[in-house]
Amino acid sequence: MFFVKKVVAIDGPSGAGKSTIAKMLARELGFDYLDTGALYRAVALYLVRQGLQEEAADEAIAAALKKVKVAFRLGRVTVNNADVSDQIRSPEASHFASVFSARVPVREYLLEIQRDAARHADIVAEGRDMTTVVFPQAYRKFYLDASVEERTRRRTTELLSKGYEVHEERIRAEIIERDTRDAGRDIAPLKRADDACFVDSTGLDITEVFTLMLMSLRGPREGSR
Repeated sequence: MFFVKKVVAIDGPSGAGKSTIAKMLARELGFDYLDTGALYRAVALYLVRQGLQEEAADEAIAAALKKVKVAFRLGRVTVNNADVSDQIRSPEASHFASVFSARVPVREYLLEIQRDAARHADIVAEGRDMTTVVFPQAYRKFYLDASVEERTRRRTTELLSKGYEVHEERIRAEIIERDTRDAGRDIAPLKRADDACFVDSTGLDITEVFTLMLMSLRGPREGSR
C-alpha cells in the first residue's frame, strides 16, 4: 500500500485542462493539490541548467539529481529552496519536461516525492501516470482529454497571456509530438487506466468540466462521458 489518504488521480495529455480542474476539485473537496507536471518541469529546468541535454546518460542524470531537492508546497515549486514556479511555465521547460520524464532516474527520483504527498493529506493529483503507476489504488480515477485543435487553442491563449511570442501551428505540432512521445515511451506511458472515468472536455468550458467531474465523484464509481 503506497498511501493511506484519499487520492483523486487525473491523467491526460498536455492542454486537456488537468491542472485547472485539479485545483478546483481540491478546493471544493478540501483536499491538497499535487501538480506533478510542475515537479517534472522543475527537474527538467534544473538538469538543463546543469548543462545536461536530451542525450545525457542515465548515470549523469542520476548524479545530478543527488544534488537537488525539489518540493511542491501551497501551489509553489522550489528547487533547492529557490522558487521557480514562474520559470517552469516557459515553452522550453515544457519541452524538456516531456523529454526528461521518459528517463528512468527522473521517474524514480520523483516517484516517492509524489507518493509521499498522499501519506500526509487527501490529495487531487494530476499528471500522465497518476492512475496507472503512481497511485494505482487511487480512491477515484479520471482520464481527461480534448481534441488536438482544442488543446492547441488553449495553449496558444495561455502563452500569449503570459507574454510569450507563439505561432499556433508550431504549438499544434509540439502538442502532437509530445502526445506521441508520452504515449510511446517505454516507461510509464500515457494511457487510460481501465477503471478511470473518461471525460472529453472538447467544446466545454471549465465550469462544465468541473461540474461533470464533481458529479462523478459524488455519484457511482462507474461512468463516462
